[in-house]
This record gives sequence, structure tokens and C-alpha cells, in this order.
Amino acid sequence: MRTRDFHYHLPEELIAQTPLAKRDHSRMLVYDKQTGQIKHRAFYDLPSFLRTSDVLVLNRSRVIPARLLGVKQDSGIACEVLLLKRINARDWEALIKPGRRLKEGAAVVFGDGALTCTILSDTAFGGRIVRFSFEGVFEEILDQLGQMPLPPYIHEQLADKNRYQTIYAKEEGSAAAPTAGLHFTDDVLQKLKDKGVQIATILLHVGLGTFRPVKEEVVEKHIMHEEWYQVDQQAADTINQARAQGGRVVCVGTTCVRTLETIADEKGLIRPTTGNTNIFITPGYTFRAVDMLLTNFHLPQSTLLMLVSSFMGREQAINTYETAVKERYRFFSFGDCMLIGNQMDEQG
Repeated sequence: MRTRDFHYHLPEELIAQTPLAKRDHSRMLVYDKQTGQIKHRAFYDLPSFLRTSDVLVLNRSRVIPARLLGVKQDSGIACEVLLLKRINARDWEALIKPGRRLKEGAAVVFGDGALTCTILSDTAFGGRIVRFSFEGVFEEILDQLGQMPLPPYIHEQLADKNRYQTIYAKEEGSAAAPTAGLHFTDDVLQKLKDKGVQIATILLHVGLGTFRPVKEEVVEKHIMHEEWYQVDQQAADTINQARAQGGRVVCVGTTCVRTLETIADEKGLIRPTTGNTNIFITPGYTFRAVDMLLTNFHLPQSTLLMLVSSFMGREQAINTYETAVKERYRFFSFGDCMLIGNQMDEQG
């Protein structure tokens, strides 16, 4: 496959720069894979498309304020350290700016000395391993000094950093939000529960590799980034029981899809496990665990668009995206969403 086959034209003004005042007032494009029918709804209509027997799978990962602004200790030049992955209590994998001026052994100071990091070594993907020095609790210092690592296509400051968190986020570790979940409110979740929809939460810490473009001309040559996941016994049981009772597995976001498809057996059964996944889902892939997908609109030629194309068909995905552009949907992290599945009939 060619990477250019996953291109679509997106006017820049459709890239959402800020979240809506009300999370659940995002628009929701509903696509029926069986009929090809498209419906235009609001996110708060989601409960009408799910059934009592269904299970909704959420990613409870919480975004850390991973963007640290400081100065080089010996020269005072401005520096940025973007945390990617925790290695141990003091060491992290990170991206550094300006990379050329921060060699091994260089130190960066943050918050008038409340936090310092030293560059230890390079990584295979252009990052660095850094070691922090501090007194007190690292997470508390990071919460005070760090900023939310908003995607590069968002140019406005976020007034409330909690708007880049899902309302059900629990365990810190992501460098980017699982954005399909940003639309949920307590009210929508309660309506789903009242209807009898089961809720299962899994954990996948999202890395900034999710924004890394596919630069290879041939899709299969792209090296997929790796992300850490965890699925406990309760989540596995909830998902497996729903499937056994004829329910559909409804994944909120591509992170949930990647996790379940990594660990599902040939019959779609989920087992409790922890590990790292670099699964790269492209057209031709046979889905074993996922029946429905709620997802935001993704960048052209991205691995996320390729995953969506695998789930609904490449031509159908591109045509649907073009429809979304025509209908002036809002795109990317703070944008609107799509619900994709079979038999997308509305119920009370």
C-alpha cells in the first residue's frame, strides 16, 4: 500500500484549536458499515446507538503535564524537555530542544532550581535519556512546573488543562490524551449505565509517537511506535461476558482497539495481561475483538487513519472524511467524532 492512498484535503480552519464549552455537544458522524449510511448527530446521542448487551471499553490513562520549560545550566539558553516514557524513579525518555546544544552531560534547570535534569544518552528514535534531581515528590513538582503536551497542530493555549483529560482518567503516564474519550460527561456515562451498557476500563499510556507521520512511501516500511498497556481480570471478564451474551465490544478510541487486538485470541477472547504493543493495523487486517469504534477525525496519512480505514474500508474512510470536511466537522484532538459499526439503528 502507498501512504498517499490515505491522503485527504483538510482546510486549516477545520482543525479545532480549543475544546467546546460543553464536552458532550461535539458533533458525531455515525457510519453504518453494512449499509454505508451516514447520520449526523451530537455526541450526547451516543446512548441511543448502544444496546443493553453492549460493553463500552474506555482507556483510563491520565496525561501528565509532560512539557517542561527551563534553561541550560551553564549558559541560560531557553530549553524544552518533553517527557515521553518513565524508566524508573528519576530517569525518563524525552525529546529535547535545542537538541544540538544539549549534549551528553548537559544540565537543564526548571523553576529556579526546583527541578534539574541531566542528559545521559541518545535513543534510537532521536530522543534522549535524562535523569532528574529534585527534593520532594516528583509528581507534585511536575504538576506545578509542567505544561500539557498539546499536539503540534494546536497553536492556542489551553485555559483549563483538565480539558485535555478525560473525566474518567485515573493513572498518570500518557504524553497525549486518548482524545475520543474527551467527549464524555458524567451524564452520558450515567445514561449508558442506566440503559444496561457495561463499562470496562483498560490502560494504555499514549506516547507522542501517535503524532509521528508516516514518512515512508510504502506503508509496510513504517516502523510503529511502542506503547505500554494493562488489562486486568475485571475488564477481561466484563468484555468476554458481554461477547458471550451477544453484546458488541465498543472501543472508545484507537488506543483501546490497539490494546484489545494485541491480546485477543482467535475467538476474540480477552485475557488479563500487561505488556508493550507496536501493533500496526492497516487495511486487510481481520479484527478479532472490536465490533464498534468511537474515534475522532485523524491526520491525513497517519497510522490512526490507517487503523480506521482497516475497520471501515479505505475508500469508505476517505469518502466519509471528505463528507465530514464538506459538512464542516471539527478535526483532530479537540474536534468532533465518528461512531462506526454495523446495524447502527437508533433506540430509545
